[in-house]
Amino acid sequence: MKRVAFAIMILMMCGSVFMVGAQAKNEFPSKPIHVIVYTAPGGLIDITARKMVQIAAKYTNATMVVENKAGAGGLVAWEYVLSQPADGYTLFAVTRSNIGNLISTESTMDPFTLDWISLMVLDPEAIIVNSKSKYNTIADIVADAKAKPGKQIWIAPPGIDEYVTYKFWQKAGISGKFVPFDSGAQAMAAVIGGQGQVYVGNPADISGKPDLKIIGLAAAQRLPQFPNVPTLKESGIQGMDEESMWRGFTVKKGTSAEIVKWYDTLFEKITNDSEWKAFFEKDGMEVVHYRADKFDAMIKNDMVEMKEFLKP
Repeated sequence: MKRVAFAIMILMMCGSVFMVGAQAKNEFPSKPIHVIVYTAPGGLIDITARKMVQIAAKYTNATMVVENKAGAGGLVAWEYVLSQPADGYTLFAVTRSNIGNLISTESTMDPFTLDWISLMVLDPEAIIVNSKSKYNTIADIVADAKAKPGKQIWIAPPGIDEYVTYKFWQKAGISGKFVPFDSGAQAMAAVIGGQGQVYVGNPADISGKPDLKIIGLAAAQRLPQFPNVPTLKESGIQGMDEESMWRGFTVKKGTSAEIVKWYDTLFEKITNDSEWKAFFEKDGMEVVHYRADKFDAMIKNDMVEMKEFLKP
């Protein structure tokens, strides 16, 4: 009997050790999370990722480390994420330009090698010119472009801003010359310096830059932060009511549902955080929390629509 009792005790102890080990193995996160940014430090997606890490610290003890892996329009970072295990410890900060760059470079990368788990910021596209420009309205730009077909120079980084440029031209019935720049900062400097007439970007781009002004927004309605700037629809350009540079986060396809749920809970708390909202809303951005189903639908729509304008 003593032997039987001893054997049962040993089995119970082994079972307890197994359960504790299993719980430890499944606990997330138990090590640092690496937040991968596909641009150099200082860009809006880099700022978004770093702000997310800052706000997340209010709601989790998880360690998050931002890593910049710039190159090839985001493909360097994308390929790095795919080279890592699907264990949730590699979080990819993404924007709509990632999709645009897949198409413009004819990449064979499948966007659904990622799980698009949370879209968090919508940043409307804006038509921006030099403050001293003769253009004060969208009508001024259209009239000038029609007077000299193909001569007007539009400047922006490749990707979503390039896509918006071509779509605007189609809707307005004009043509021009698009000159891509590596960054928004370089493109804006070129417009300020008179090397181009129009910059396509976002409202936050003109913050602290008196030499630039917004004359049109690709939004459904005017923004309270820019009450005097009309929408493109108000300016006679139809079909461009919801063109925005969205920003969000993804993980590698195959990440467990439990880990995705952990992120979903965290991102919901961040979305409702007053500091997070104030940080983005001051510049006309909309704070949202679109989960995988809605985010996936947006990716699929972008893949179809952008091919019309960006495919070489």
